Amino acid sequence: MHHDVPLIATIAVSFGFAAILGYLADRLQLPPLVGYLLAGILMGPITPGFVADTGLASQLAEIGVILLMFGVGLHFSARDLLAVRGVAIPGAIAQILIATLLGVGLAEWWGWSLGAGIVFGLSLSVASTVVLLKALEERNLVNAASGRVAVGWLIVEDLAMVLALVLLPALAELLGGHAPSGAHGAAMPLPLTIALTLLQVGAFAAMAIFLGPKVVPWLLIRVARTGSRELFTLTVLALALGIAFGSAQIFGVSFALGAFFAGVVMSESSLSHRAAADSLPLQNAFSVLFFVSVGMLFDPSIIVRQPLGVLSALLLIIVGKGIISFVVVTLLRYPIGMGLTVAGGLAQIGEFSFILAGLGVTLGLLPTDGQDIILASAIISITLNPIVCAGAEALHGYIQRRWPQSARHGHANFDILNDELDKIRAITEAREHQHQLEMRELSETFPLFANVDENSQEELLLLFRPKSALPGERVMRKGDRGGGMYFLSAGAVEVQLPDDAIRLEPGAFFGEMALLSGGRRNADVVAVDFCHFFVLERRDFNMFTAKHPALRQMVSEMARERTEMNVMRQKRVPSPGVAS
Repeated sequence: MHHDVPLIATIAVSFGFAAILGYLADRLQLPPLVGYLLAGILMGPITPGFVADTGLASQLAEIGVILLMFGVGLHFSARDLLAVRGVAIPGAIAQILIATLLGVGLAEWWGWSLGAGIVFGLSLSVASTVVLLKALEERNLVNAASGRVAVGWLIVEDLAMVLALVLLPALAELLGGHAPSGAHGAAMPLPLTIALTLLQVGAFAAMAIFLGPKVVPWLLIRVARTGSRELFTLTVLALALGIAFGSAQIFGVSFALGAFFAGVVMSESSLSHRAAADSLPLQNAFSVLFFVSVGMLFDPSIIVRQPLGVLSALLLIIVGKGIISFVVVTLLRYPIGMGLTVAGGLAQIGEFSFILAGLGVTLGLLPTDGQDIILASAIISITLNPIVCAGAEALHGYIQRRWPQSARHGHANFDILNDELDKIRAITEAREHQHQLEMRELSETFPLFANVDENSQEELLLLFRPKSALPGERVMRKGDRGGGMYFLSAGAVEVQLPDDAIRLEPGAFFGEMALLSGGRRNADVVAVDFCHFFVLERRDFNMFTAKHPALRQMVSEMARERTEMNVMRQKRVPSPGVAS
């Protein structure tokens, strides 16, 4: 059967080539991403054989960036952003300004216009999210202070690029280009354009920070209570992609930035760890497509046609940006190690560079060779980045051995930053510890649930309704309809039968007989101590036990045994002196 299926073909061939070449790169002790880039080159229009749909590959790669930034946001709270603002904001702004000026200088040397120089410099000033995160993950630095600073730095760069993408069309004619196609009438005044852009970004950030934490965690809990893993995963992905797409369409920010804020909002939920685990496989798969799509855009002939241009751009990206980052970090009185980590991680360019370069060509600001130089520089800088990061790490080790005093004084700002991050980390760990404690206590207090898997225990905690009772308070009244099953976690109660009273301690449960039969309560239950219960209502009980028939069978058997014991008590002849 013949079908025209470019999407399936692009995904299948991309994954196949990437898997093979990634494995070969690993065997040659190279980063697998080198294999992914080579796979893209082999699938591109420059090389013979299969030619993938570049447009589709770029969109698939964009999904990878969205999911990756969403994952970063899940582990990067708003408090983290505020904690690193003292170094990330001035550092990113300084690097963008200096790198852009150097790019303008190179453009002047090559005889390009001022507009081309600005686009070229901006494209070389912003690093790739995917590459930075891979570099930090390989060195276990994502949660370290230097890793947090690098990610915060990158977020500020992304915000600056959002502004640049809005302003470039408005300034195109002034810089020697032409107005974007489809523009009609007079454009808005520049101050109004800037104000509108800032207002849009500010409105998006305000909505994400103030409204998001109230709506998203509430929604996740409601979906998790259904017990459907696929529905929960679908909801997580719908929120990540939906917020990213909506933020781009409504507020004009990038997909990546929208996805990042979606992750930050979701990180406030107690289910953020499940969201991260469910989205991780897709993050990994689609991030591979990002590197493949970069390789597809590469025209190797530019290295022969413009060798000095590519070399100059590479020097600016790796050496120039590295020095700028290092100097800014150390001037702000942060450690040398942090300066080297940030310098190494940001010594490459990526997704925003391609967008800026494409826009520059469209507006007539950047020559086609300029776009090819940017793409070649991106490919080579991404390939060399693991080596650059390893070199920065080795240099840090050498400095520590040669001048040990440099790591032990003069870093007051770093100490303050570490204290803030430690407090944030402590809050996060306390929340995670509390969650684990609740899970462990559930199994220990109620052996009935000991054989239920962790995900189901988590679901059960969401289904439970907490309730408390004072000594002497009637918890359950004989003759009432059975609406829920009670699990006693603290205190003690008495089940008051006609001829006896049974005392129940923590770990016991009651109310199951009326719940199973649909009848009425057959006894009063009175608290004899300060009590805490978990109540599982009829609908939730039926839903949960439907997925765990063994658990329902155990509850049914216990209910039958209790019924038989109650019948035996009623038939038993009272002993002399004992009230009946």
